[in-house]
Amino acid sequence: MTSDRPHPSISAWRPQVPGIAEVFHAHFTDHAYPTHTHDTWDLMILDDGSVDFALDRHRHGAAGSASVLLLPPGVPHDGRTVTASGFRKRNLYLDDSVLPQRLVGSAVDTPVLSDGLLRRRIGQLHAALAPAGDGLEAESRLSFIRERLHFHLAALQPRAPGREAHRLAAELRDLLDARIQAGLSLHEAAATLHAHPTHLIRCFKQTYGLPPHTYLTGKRIEQARRLLLDGHRPAEVATTVGFHDQAHLNRHFTRHVGTTPARYQRTRTGSYATTS
Repeated sequence: MTSDRPHPSISAWRPQVPGIAEVFHAHFTDHAYPTHTHDTWDLMILDDGSVDFALDRHRHGAAGSASVLLLPPGVPHDGRTVTASGFRKRNLYLDDSVLPQRLVGSAVDTPVLSDGLLRRRIGQLHAALAPAGDGLEAESRLSFIRERLHFHLAALQPRAPGREAHRLAAELRDLLDARIQAGLSLHEAAATLHAHPTHLIRCFKQTYGLPPHTYLTGKRIEQARRLLLDGHRPAEVATTVGFHDQAHLNRHFTRHVGTTPARYQRTRTGSYATTS
């Protein structure tokens, strides 16, 4: 006898972002996890439905898109669907560089966090992780998630930019300008400038009005426009200015310019006209 329930929909990958061991997206309509443990932290958001789970022999529940679930490493837990429609979830498995083992006890006490800002930041990180090539953006968004989790688990407040903001921002801009094609990791920038990653980003945004990853993308688009008008092929331009591939260039170029690189390039001969 066959079941009328749809098969689970699952995707998983390992991004090239320090601190993230795995990304896991799933839609389950009828599933129960046996009791198990992870070596990593499991940070989960629900996009639809509800779940019931036990952590360290205490049962919890979460429903809707407002909650964030954080399951610590080494602590037994299970999980199961609650309704016939099941649930959709997105997980990030994080290593100890994001959250240290000393915070496990706090996470066991409060595994469900009602925090709209944290939920929104996690969703933005998943969006940045879906395509390849946006490493600086993903690192930046993970850094702010880490900061927010430390606020919940250890009551650590972020430091506001002070008089050093303009200096740090200018130094970071110089680093980005020198590495437009190769790119720059947030970890490297923070180590070079001796600043905490989120503090560095806040200083940059306060000074220039946009985050570092957005600035870098804009500089790459600026270079891409010049190369396209010089007659270089879009695929060649993509890697020359630092994008992962032509699809990566297309996505950002269309967002910035309002048309694809190929159509933009054809405007130089007058064979294609765009509307403003």
